[in-house]
Amino acid sequence: MSTYRVVNPATGETEQEYPTATDGELRDALALADDAQRAWAARPAAERAEVLRRVADLYEQRRDQLAAIITREMGKPVKQALGELRTVVSIYRYYADRGEGFLEAEELDVASGGRAVIRKEAVGTLLGIMPWNFPYYQVARFAAPNLMLGNTVLLKHAPQCPESALAMERLFLDAGLPKGAYVNIFATNEQVETLIGDDRIHGVSLTGSERAGAAVAEIAGRNLKKVVLELGGSDPYLILGASNMDQVVKDALIGRMGNAGQACNAAKRIIALDEHYDGFSTAFTDAVRSITIGDPTDPDTFMGPLSSEKAVETLDEQVQDAISKGATVLAGGKRIDRPGAWYEPTVLAGITPDMRAYKEELFGPVALLFKVGSEEEAVDFANNSPYGLSASIQTDDDAQAERVAQRLETGMVFVGAPSGTEAELPFGGVKRSGFGRELGRFGMEEFANHKLVRLVR
Repeated sequence: MSTYRVVNPATGETEQEYPTATDGELRDALALADDAQRAWAARPAAERAEVLRRVADLYEQRRDQLAAIITREMGKPVKQALGELRTVVSIYRYYADRGEGFLEAEELDVASGGRAVIRKEAVGTLLGIMPWNFPYYQVARFAAPNLMLGNTVLLKHAPQCPESALAMERLFLDAGLPKGAYVNIFATNEQVETLIGDDRIHGVSLTGSERAGAAVAEIAGRNLKKVVLELGGSDPYLILGASNMDQVVKDALIGRMGNAGQACNAAKRIIALDEHYDGFSTAFTDAVRSITIGDPTDPDTFMGPLSSEKAVETLDEQVQDAISKGATVLAGGKRIDRPGAWYEPTVLAGITPDMRAYKEELFGPVALLFKVGSEEEAVDFANNSPYGLSASIQTDDDAQAERVAQRLETGMVFVGAPSGTEAELPFGGVKRSGFGRELGRFGMEEFANHKLVRLVR
């Protein structure tokens, strides 16, 4: 049985299988990308930008077809799938519109006289290793800036997303991207290790688990290759003061339960001051209980299945561990007994350090509630995590928001809203959430050669 296959998580049925690439096919793919890179980088930036505009147009034109694919592959409700595609369109248009400006040479002030400029140039062919939870968006934030820069891309997608992977490769070709500039590969982990060691690969970007990130970083380090890693998160959602508790609850619900909780930057740990805890807990638990699990192809469905049977098994093990050690179940708490990968939206309180849920990332619709006595305690608790991706702060006090944001050990902080993403905003974390940034201006500089040109006469 092939590793790359579509298993519909709503039914548990295998719908399509795709053959894994042979070693020869991977050699051909790498040679194709390497051969295409110099010609692609040599084209004027305006021409590369125009291709990205056509990519955005095609994503928009094919949105219904593309949305249906990921609903079938990983269970994303179709309304959320369409929302993901809107974000993807905005990313390609952002780099098409801004990329030329980001690539302009930077003049340096040289004390000894003469001139010096920094040119931002492509480095070569890159390997992207992408996850299943946002099949189009994760690729866009890696591919868009690097294609605009002049790099070429080999893309290894998640084994459960072969159909969307092929649809993206076809879309790029239809948009006019030269053959070889973006190449999909159905590679094994062992083949990936070989690719990273090849001199024609000049960098690796991975979005995925902490375990996968550590493995790729170790291989890349042995081969002196730069990596960008966007890994797990256990993001805090701090409720420090809010006059509109209804909005705070709504933001928390979307921030934790959107995409069935399968987001690295979801609001996994909800931390509330004493005076807000009871009111929030009651309203939030009621809201979670009101979620109707439904057919992901129905436009009215907010939550469908998890991505796979394995995802359900892992999440349930973490939840049952917490329950067995004394956690309080406020809502949900178990898998749903029906074919497919279904799990109840869950709220747990009373989480203690001896539970797996205290330190591990829960990748699914499970919210953890914590009560703290002060702002100081809230910050300390938020920082008491091996992860540091993003955080959300709910407060009406701007000075408090600024003060707390400065102390949080995360790559991103959102005030008055759940953690999110926009094409203009750099995305990335610290600690075991990874390193490097995607999106915004920073997304074009991770895999750029910042070449110094010094003129002394």
